[in-house]
Formats: sequence, C-alpha cells, structure tokens
Amino acid sequence: MERLERCGRWLRAALAGGRVRRRLPWLLLAIGVLGSALKDGDLVPETPLRNKRNPLNVYFVKVAWAWTFWLLLPFISVTTYQFAKSKLLYGRMKSILTVLRRLSALLVGTAVWYACTRVFMYIENLTGTCSTSGKVNERHRLFDNKQECHQHNGIWNGFDISGHCFLLSYCALMIMEEVAVLEGLSIDQNSRLRVVIDALFVSLCFLTMIWVFMFLSTALYFHDFSQKLIGALIGLSAWYGTYRSWYLKPFSPGLPLPNIPLSSKKYGYSR
Repeated sequence: MERLERCGRWLRAALAGGRVRRRLPWLLLAIGVLGSALKDGDLVPETPLRNKRNPLNVYFVKVAWAWTFWLLLPFISVTTYQFAKSKLLYGRMKSILTVLRRLSALLVGTAVWYACTRVFMYIENLTGTCSTSGKVNERHRLFDNKQECHQHNGIWNGFDISGHCFLLSYCALMIMEEVAVLEGLSIDQNSRLRVVIDALFVSLCFLTMIWVFMFLSTALYFHDFSQKLIGALIGLSAWYGTYRSWYLKPFSPGLPLPNIPLSSKKYGYSR
C-alpha cells in the first residue's frame, strides 16, 4: 500500500497543472511523423513489436477501448461522487445523477469508437481489391470486401486508415482529461477510498503509457504515413470535439468537476 501511495503521489505531481494534458496531443503527432519517417527510411530495427501477435498488441491494443472503458467506469463514478459529497454541492440523489451524467462520456466514447471503426472498414472495402495469387501487385477485384477475400486466402489491398492510431490517441487523451479530477479532490490519507482511487489512478496512468508506447510501435512498423496521420487526426478531433468543445456546454456529459463547473463556461479548464 505504501508503494502504491508513493507511486500515486509521484504521478499526481507529474500531471499537476495540466502540463502533460496540454502537450500530449503534440507529442502524439510528433511520434506519428517521426516514426513514419524512420519507417520509410528503413531505419527501424527488427524487434518483436513488428509481429502483430506480440502480447501487448493481442491482449491490450486489440481490446483498447474495453481496457479504457472498464477502468474509467469505476474511476469516474467514485471521484465524481466523492467530489460532489466533499464539497457539499448536492444532495445524495443529485450526486448520483451527476455521476450518471459524467458516465455518459463513456457512452459517447463508445459511439465514437464504433462509428469511426465502421467508417474505416467501409472505406477499406470501398477502395480495395483482392489478389488471390499472394502477390500484392497482381490485383483482381474478385470479392466485394476484405472478409470474403481473406476467406479465400487472398490479400486485400485498400486504403486502411490506422484504427490503432485513432483509438490509442483518443483513449490516451480521454484518460488524461479524466484523471485531472484528482487535482481538486481531497481524500483522507488513511481511508480505504484513497487506496481504491490510487489503484485506479495508477492503473490508468500505466495504461496510458502502454497506449502511447503502442502508438509509437504502430508509427514505426505499420501502415503508410497518410493512413497513420488520418487515424491520429481523427482521434485528436474526437477528443477536441468532446472535451474542448461539446463538454463545455450545459447539455453534455460535462467535464471532470474540479476543472470546470458543469453550469459554467468561464472557469479556466487548464489548457
């Protein structure tokens, strides 16, 4: 427990003032551009990360939204309720409604994830051709979509927008926005609730590190530059359109409470 507390304290200090939150979008863009330049210049060494079956990709990235969703769900619930309770902002019922309102950000995130991945698949099917010879240069439009092509041991060649760059950037930015709630939350040092929140916070921070690391891996080993850039820009646009635009308005899931009151647009949400 002592180590968890120390780790949580160190991470809170590192994230204080919104420095990481402000710089992360630019860091992700820089990683995408520089990683792609290294890949195109054949300057990337052979590592296990080149294999799509590596454990981080299989057990984390492939289910990135599930990891993000199920860790943010209890974190948002507990911190939002605790903040409302500690500041005596609302009664019990109003506090619960506030929690539900904030949790709707996860429903918005799920809708963004689902809609974007479906659009990416549609574009890849629309622009693709199938080669059953196994040679990429021999393209014949034998099948209507990627799934049918793969069922016949073919290779589908379409414009494959990087779902990894989209989702990893969106999840990392979303987590950074949500954990900022701790900057204004005071909890008894020795309470069990503090241990729970610290455990969730540390887990979310390490998950974000995995997302950024695997974003780098994608930039270095997979996709064309344009496919990665479009995927990353869509992820950043989804984050900006929600946390920096829509969530500032009254009819929205709202922002984490200590950063900006749900009823106000003037309180400076650290940018």
